[in-house]
Amino acid sequence: MASPVSSISSISFMSSSSSSEWYSSSSEEDVIMHNMIMNAAQVFMAAAEGSSQPLTIRAKYNQDQEAGHDKLVADYFADEPVYPAEIFRRRFRMSRQLFLRITGDMAQSDPFFTLRNDARGQRGFSNLQKCTSAIRQLAYGYAPDALDEYIRMSERTARRCLYKFCQWVVKLYSKRYLRKPNANDVQKLYQAHEQRHGFPGMLGSIDCMHWQWQNCPVAWQGQYTRGDQGHPTIILEAVASQDLWIWHAFFGLPGSLNDLNIIYQSQIFDDVVVGTGPDTSFTVSGVEYRRGYYLADGIYPTYSTIVKTVPHPTDDKRKKFAKFQEGARKDIERAFGVLQKKWHIISIPARSQTPRRLRHIMYACIILHNMIIEDEGRAICDYDENASTGNSVPVSEEQQDLNAFALRNEYTHHNLQADLVEYIWNNAQNEPVHHMEDDD
Repeated sequence: MASPVSSISSISFMSSSSSSEWYSSSSEEDVIMHNMIMNAAQVFMAAAEGSSQPLTIRAKYNQDQEAGHDKLVADYFADEPVYPAEIFRRRFRMSRQLFLRITGDMAQSDPFFTLRNDARGQRGFSNLQKCTSAIRQLAYGYAPDALDEYIRMSERTARRCLYKFCQWVVKLYSKRYLRKPNANDVQKLYQAHEQRHGFPGMLGSIDCMHWQWQNCPVAWQGQYTRGDQGHPTIILEAVASQDLWIWHAFFGLPGSLNDLNIIYQSQIFDDVVVGTGPDTSFTVSGVEYRRGYYLADGIYPTYSTIVKTVPHPTDDKRKKFAKFQEGARKDIERAFGVLQKKWHIISIPARSQTPRRLRHIMYACIILHNMIIEDEGRAICDYDENASTGNSVPVSEEQQDLNAFALRNEYTHHNLQADLVEYIWNNAQNEPVHHMEDDD
């Protein structure tokens, strides 16, 4: 069998006289096409002769994209689909109505998510095929070409669908589904957390999660690897409320850091320092505090907006407080667990080679997670586009310094913890209420 190089070498080149006649008698389009073919053949031959590896030509398969689209519609989107709504939700992680809403927004935002013909004039992939490929990769952690037999999509196109889909999810829905709580949200969170956990003034729970990075560049592995992990990871810092809604997400720092290093670089308290956040004052045990707080574990700093457990309780009051605090703080652990079960791509080692793509994937999974909570009616807070988020003009630099000092005030931190110990002891007679939804 002849090699690719010998096959290309057999192309006959015209003599100078015949070529001049051909150029003069041919149209401009024919001349351009001829030059392109000759240039490509020369590049191919040079690459093959200079490489020690045999050169292979990628085969082109007739994938029949239209048949893949028809099969997908018949299975899930027809008037009487093969698979009912509960199977659709299990495989797509969301209701059909929400999925169609997302696909419609994608089609209006980017021509990539519309049905178009390719450069050869052949039919491309439909909007449903592209979004289904992206969702299945997120939900099951599939390799990009795992659904080639069903959706008829190549590895390269499937990978592009995933990245494009995640980029547009972040771009379209971040304002609503990764928002900071406004004044109305804060009051609803206070009410829900006091009712279910016994903590007045609680905004949520904060913690960090590691995502293993399989294809981390060798030059970066030192800074992305921590001893207790044993492999490169990227860290997600998040805040979740009792309904598992994620209110804050900060992702992308190297895995060699710990929770304390992360919060020093996070923007979670920026609105507190610059004075642009809403009024979140509350009263506990007869004392008024200016800012709501997050439950955290022992590594976090002694900020006035963080409440930690009592490490070694010595009396019944502190034992009860520690039990309630550690039970309520499981909200963030549950949120991480549901997020990884729902979007399996972030529970397996990441295959992308750039942090930017990994950030898009992580934030897209969090936004879709919040969208599903809202769609199923389990969200504590409703979105109000016209609601005020607080002061839109930052305060003076002197006031920012005072706000930063108040944030790091250990005296307020210990007083708040002592008041909560008394409140829990006097008011919370029963065990804290934990609702374990089946979200996976």
